[in-house]
Amino acid sequence: MHHIQCGLAANPALSSELVDRLISIADDDIATGLACRADLSRAQAIALTERVGESAVQLAYEGRLTAADIDPSVRPDAALALLDQEVGRPEWARLLAADPVRERREKLAPCPGLPSDVVDTLAADPEVRVVAELALWTTPDVATRLATHPHAEVRRAVAGNEATSPATLAALLAGEGLPAARRCLVCDREQTPFVHDRQCPRLDCDLLPGASCDGSHESTVHAMLEAALRNPATPVEAVVGFVDHPSMLLRWALATRQDLPQQACARLASDPTPGIRADLAENPAIDDALIRTLSDDRDPDVRRRLAHHPRVPLDVLTHLARTTRTGATLLPRIAASSPAEVEELAKSPDPAARMLVAQRRDLPPETRNRLVDDPDTKVVKALAPHPGLTETQLRAMVHRHGVSVLAKVATNPDAPPALLEDLVRHEPPVQKVFREVARHRRATDSALLVCLADKRARPIAAGHPALPPPVIEDLLTDADWQVVEAAAANPSLPAAVTADLVCRQ
Repeated sequence: MHHIQCGLAANPALSSELVDRLISIADDDIATGLACRADLSRAQAIALTERVGESAVQLAYEGRLTAADIDPSVRPDAALALLDQEVGRPEWARLLAADPVRERREKLAPCPGLPSDVVDTLAADPEVRVVAELALWTTPDVATRLATHPHAEVRRAVAGNEATSPATLAALLAGEGLPAARRCLVCDREQTPFVHDRQCPRLDCDLLPGASCDGSHESTVHAMLEAALRNPATPVEAVVGFVDHPSMLLRWALATRQDLPQQACARLASDPTPGIRADLAENPAIDDALIRTLSDDRDPDVRRRLAHHPRVPLDVLTHLARTTRTGATLLPRIAASSPAEVEELAKSPDPAARMLVAQRRDLPPETRNRLVDDPDTKVVKALAPHPGLTETQLRAMVHRHGVSVLAKVATNPDAPPALLEDLVRHEPPVQKVFREVARHRRATDSALLVCLADKRARPIAAGHPALPPPVIEDLLTDADWQVVEAAAANPSLPAAVTADLVCRQ
């Protein structure tokens, strides 16, 4: 019965009276479904909180509870959720800043708009993780103050805070103008020199693999440098000197910066680490010359990421599409193509170019209709989900290209019910078709009954409102709990059945 109740909790057709009944018997799992209901009233949200206290946090984030509904001494985590959304009360922050549970103070630290006295309290917290969390999210003036904190972990957090002033970030990178850090998480608990075993067997150990300290807090300092290099607020003149740094991770941190001069980008383009070149390939900062250089990179991931660059020239993109798997997604450069470029791509003799433009879902009718008759299967497969295609056109695709396009045709929002019925009975069958038809809004009961025979499509089909009510009721006893929950959440489950299931408790 538990999976049935969890499904019923999410059933949009459930009456308010039955929701009340479910609230009265809810556990954590049922409460999760109830808290997501769009029709949950404030009174029901309060009742659910009283029944399952842990649901208060979710309800707060869902906007179902207000400050008037929460006592922070009873529901501190819900109070934190409201403070995180800036709809809590200042006195709550003062109460929680003194909470004996470190994790709560740690959750309070990143909340926006905290009173200044609460910020001061958190900045002086005896637990360094609380101070570090504050440093990561606080205002520029507090970040500048915490940059001189004696603990290296706090400075690492300051380096990652995008509100930290450029001057402070530059000082952290250069290591100038700031007193030396005296502690880190490693030397807090281990005798130095110490290197943390990457296969550490201690279950209570939370040091990062490879964390080390010889008195200079080197692993934390390295992490601080990496955070500052990734921080877009760090001045570019402070970061360019790291382009040839011996640390791969520090060089990698530069690859996504959009303010790098082209000379620095060119150095990274020849980096021996493929991941660095791949991140650079997607960086909008690189110019056309570097784009063309990277298009011949030996690493396929570099070329794939380059295809996602927003300014990649169309001829380069077409070349990449011929030699690299770009994925079945609309690429940014194709999405931004002008009408003239769309037409040029659609008329290209290169099927790779036609396939790229076929991923668009706003093609002019004449362009779309011309691509329907394309001889290349990859082009037709990309086009098949395009809205506006007629049943005749979709059936012609299936007739000419067979199983290669079946699943994509099944995703077309305008696919008529009769076609969907034929797709699930196609020989040979295509397993993905069953899942696509099972979630299609126009699927018929007969098509869904076929989908139920497929193990992966069965839970999806069980929740489809077009499924006959007697079948939905039978699925409530299915061996697969996912099927049971989906059936119980199906809005076409007869009202009398839902009432009986809820009231049976």
